Amino acid sequence: MERENQFIGQSGAFLDAVERASRAAPMSRPVLVIGERGTGKELIAERLHRLSTRWDEPLVTMNCAALPESLIEAELFGHEAGAFTGATKARAGRFEEADKGTLFLDELGTLSMGAQERLLRAVEYGEVTRIGASRPVRVDVRIVAATNDDLPQLAKTGEFRADLLDRLSFEVITLPPLRVRDGDVMVLAEYFARRMAAELDWHDWPGFADHVMREMENYAWPGNVRELRNVVERAVYRWDDPAEPISHVQFDPFESPWKPAAPPHRKDGGAGMIAPAGKTASVNASDFASSAPCFDEIEDLRGAVDAHERAIVEHALGRHRWNQRQTAKALGLSYDQLRHCIKKHALMEEAE
Repeated sequence: MERENQFIGQSGAFLDAVERASRAAPMSRPVLVIGERGTGKELIAERLHRLSTRWDEPLVTMNCAALPESLIEAELFGHEAGAFTGATKARAGRFEEADKGTLFLDELGTLSMGAQERLLRAVEYGEVTRIGASRPVRVDVRIVAATNDDLPQLAKTGEFRADLLDRLSFEVITLPPLRVRDGDVMVLAEYFARRMAAELDWHDWPGFADHVMREMENYAWPGNVRELRNVVERAVYRWDDPAEPISHVQFDPFESPWKPAAPPHRKDGGAGMIAPAGKTASVNASDFASSAPCFDEIEDLRGAVDAHERAIVEHALGRHRWNQRQTAKALGLSYDQLRHCIKKHALMEEAE
């Protein structure tokens, strides 16, 4: 498993997780990596392997959620010819492939109870038995497993074996989500943006406009680093003036005025702006949701309204390359009304 991504970040929470992985790497003990999607669980697994004494042996990966339950055990432990319909020849499982090396089990919480029982035996005794075989095979495998599930809670409800959890949790590394990694959003954004600019053969990197940096800092990043990379690379490749700072970023790639309406039987998961009768709203709430204030924390209503208005206008200006007439039309304002907003929030001074 080779990764082109690197560990990039400076926040204490992130560096602590990386340091913990480095300390655990030389130990031939199981490690659980916990984290939301896109936080870099596979990168941590690779680090645990590369810094271990098994670095020159196989690193084998299996996504437990990618296979139907009926095939997971055959994938993990292998099978003999004729063990089940379609098994025309014997096949080694992931455990045997990873012998002397590391086996990375992603989405561990999706394993069936039967597979969990066989996994427990493999961890405890270092033996696996192919499906259809009568004798076990000795293996020397270090287990690294990852999940975004609450395994202790699943163990309490009987959905995950408590004894297996005990065996796999010699060390537990919990990765922080991007939204709590102070200062890392722009560090990562600059890295991904510069790399995309080089791929596009830009001679210089113009940077991001100030309002775009604020939008990225304020966004919650539910998809974490993976989502950030997509958003940044998309913004760079769509920008057609490499001499000017990037002034527009789109967080939702599915956002479109021609987006198909949800079928009547489905609930609308998001609320767009409500247009006056006879008009169509040109700006979607998702355009500036990342800049919206938290209603539980508002102490200055007028200041919060002004900040929200500024975020909307600033975003629309960036989207329309600071063309004021197009921006005014998109926002349903007259040219003079838009000019008043720009002057009110000193946006032209910031652009200059």
